[in-house]
Amino acid sequence: GRRTQLFKGLPATSTVEENSAAGVSVYNFSVTVSPLTSEGVAVLPTIVNSNPLTEAFDIESKGGLEFRVITTGNPVLDYETMPKSFDLQIFVEDTAGRTDLNILTVQLTDKNEHPVFRGNMAIQTVTIYVLEGTPPERIYRVDAADPENPELKYSLLPATVPFSIRESGDIFSTKEFDYEKDPHCYFLNVTVTDREGLNSTKTVNINIININDERPYFTTNQRIYRIPEEQSPGTIVANITAKDPDDEDSPSRLFYSIQSSDRYFSINPATGVLQVAGRMDRDAPPLRLHPNVSLIVRVEDGASSGRASEMQITIVIDDVNDSPPECDPSAFRKEVNENTTPGTFLIDLRNYCKDIDVDPSNNQFSFTGLSGFGSNNFALESTVSGRLVMTGTIDLENSANPRVEVYTLTVRVQDIAHPNYSSKYPFYISFDNIIYIYIRIKPVNEFFPVFSNLSYVFSVSEITKVGSNIGRVYAIDKDWPPNVITYSIVAGAGTRDYTNIFWINPTKGDVRILARLDYETTQKHIFTVQASDQEKSTTASVTVNVLEVNDEEPVCSPNSFSLQIPVNLAVGTNINGFRIECQDRDSDPRSFRYFIDKGNENSHFIFSPRAGSNTSRLILASRFDYESGLDTNWVYSLRVHITDDNLVSARNKTTHLIKTGTVTLNIRVIPNPTTATTTTPGFTVVTERENLFSPSAWYVPFVATVGGSLLLGLLGYLGLPRLRARGPPARTARRAPPINAPEKKKPKKEVVVTMTKLNTVFDGEARDPVTGRMYEFNTRSGARRWKKSNEPLQVTSSATENSGQGMDRAEAPSKEEPSERRTELTAATIPAAKSSAGQPETPGQAGLRLQKKK
Repeated sequence: GRRTQLFKGLPATSTVEENSAAGVSVYNFSVTVSPLTSEGVAVLPTIVNSNPLTEAFDIESKGGLEFRVITTGNPVLDYETMPKSFDLQIFVEDTAGRTDLNILTVQLTDKNEHPVFRGNMAIQTVTIYVLEGTPPERIYRVDAADPENPELKYSLLPATVPFSIRESGDIFSTKEFDYEKDPHCYFLNVTVTDREGLNSTKTVNINIININDERPYFTTNQRIYRIPEEQSPGTIVANITAKDPDDEDSPSRLFYSIQSSDRYFSINPATGVLQVAGRMDRDAPPLRLHPNVSLIVRVEDGASSGRASEMQITIVIDDVNDSPPECDPSAFRKEVNENTTPGTFLIDLRNYCKDIDVDPSNNQFSFTGLSGFGSNNFALESTVSGRLVMTGTIDLENSANPRVEVYTLTVRVQDIAHPNYSSKYPFYISFDNIIYIYIRIKPVNEFFPVFSNLSYVFSVSEITKVGSNIGRVYAIDKDWPPNVITYSIVAGAGTRDYTNIFWINPTKGDVRILARLDYETTQKHIFTVQASDQEKSTTASVTVNVLEVNDEEPVCSPNSFSLQIPVNLAVGTNINGFRIECQDRDSDPRSFRYFIDKGNENSHFIFSPRAGSNTSRLILASRFDYESGLDTNWVYSLRVHITDDNLVSARNKTTHLIKTGTVTLNIRVIPNPTTATTTTPGFTVVTERENLFSPSAWYVPFVATVGGSLLLGLLGYLGLPRLRARGPPARTARRAPPINAPEKKKPKKEVVVTMTKLNTVFDGEARDPVTGRMYEFNTRSGARRWKKSNEPLQVTSSATENSGQGMDRAEAPSKEEPSERRTELTAATIPAAKSSAGQPETPGQAGLRLQKKK
């Protein structure tokens, strides 16, 4: 619409006082319209904007076209915090569409206001606590403010209170307060006034705090008390009371105690009740001489470091007739051997009992009422004497005896006069004293320990582990109660090498081995064990049979050797006359088997015999063939295994184990020998038997001597012509070297040499499954023959044609006697490459070389 002057009185300026309430008129104005217009005002005057923005003003109608600006009270106008002037834009529009917009400026005027408290006093009533006895001092500062009048005045009401306030607002106490005399609380009205007389008032509460500054005092006047002796603990003697001035009319919080050391009485620390704490015996020191007990009772108003008062009281202990006869000790222990003779005196009770009552009429007492389990074996000679004697015989080993070691007897001791013990011994029925007598029946060691067996035999394998339990011995003792039996080895548990081979558990009797058992060394151990009950002892014999186990390996000599042979050595030749001799501590020589485990390429080598002897020779089994390329190796390293599993020994063994010995041979093949000699095939076996004297075979030396003489004669008759026929021509003949047969000088020993010409090699033996007899066989041709029990295994081989090496083959005979050692000697038809002097031998040399097993 068009803008027209519609407001009358605007623009204008007006004022309003701060803190004006809602509805206060600020300014009046009116609206004019054309007289030709009857419609009036379409839009009433409205505050469309203000600068600064505020909602503190509004417009209301006064009637007709009259209007006024008023305060809304929200927010309340504050001169100190709000702008000092507001520009209000007022808009109006009539029905014709004409509008007008004018500004009313409202200026805020200041008004004097009441002073206001700040801090805690502005929001609550302040309470101040002052300890009694505190000297006058500042206790609080009042904080107030007035924006119009910075100078304020403080005052206190009522004026009679012992406090003052200064111009700074500090409140001071003016005296030292005493809680017991002064009021406990003060209410102060603090007024603050500005220069124009406007004021504000707040209340301050001041509480006086009580402190412990007074000593408590006793209110109990009685100082002497009497009480009979033997009162039970807890009996009340007196009720001590006191008062503390600091507590006024409230119950006092006091603490009571007894200062002097006393074992008879105690006081309740909270209530002051004095009561009996310990036994009071008027008949015993110190009450017997000093029956009056003085106590210092102390009362404090604090558990520690408080104010206190003390008072002395006296308690008189009155005597009563309450002492029965007393025995010291009241329990007796006596030891009596079992089977003690009846009538034996044990103990006199009167020597240990007395009555401490002062009145002689109360000193007389008697012994009655002997009772208890087994009391029929005991008796009192009389009620006055108190002598206890045996009346029966107690035998602990008797099955009819209950086997009670300790008998508990009771004897009643009482005054002859009728006393009253109810206060001292309320549990006594007949006002008497009880004596306990413990009689221990001491066992007598009457019997020796007895082993369950007179002797023990244990069979143990020789490979049993050290520490193993091999058996147990057991002994009993007929004494009651049973004695503790201790086991020990007292003789025979060691050998030459070990002091102790066996150990016995001293409490259980288990026997263990401490060292390895060896059947080959000792087949039986016998020792003595002892069972002891600390006083008596008995012994038993223990035999330990060691069971053999094949736990020894065959040991061969030599165990390593180096040989050289010509490439054209004849098959069947005993190479270099080499043989191995083996021994086994726990196996028969017939149990040996020989086989080449490694290095025997193309199977050129074998051992003969292969089994059944403790001696075997190395034999060339096949010719070398280097020309066709079949053989390429000129050096053979043979590993020979010797096992002891060919035959089962006749002796009993716990296990059948197999042990293996090893021999290492290095054989070098010589391609171009420097000497070649043609010899006639054939060889001679020389067997030497070496008999050792044994007491159980006294006839052996005699038979060996006679048989040896006959065989030597036959040997000379048959062998010498043959040796002469094979000798070299006379012009080159030499004396044959002596036989290299080292002698071993031993007593009762003889050597028998037998020379036998053989043509067939029986290099193996076996048992016929039908007849069970042993037979010999040739591993190459299969020839067999029955083996005679007294005939050694004999082997024949052809000699080499182009070698200068000696050759022998022989078999060890079967083992007939355990005391007989067999040694084989081999005589070669061709002498060895070196003589006994270490020089080469010529083909024409003739000699006999014997090899003897040591």
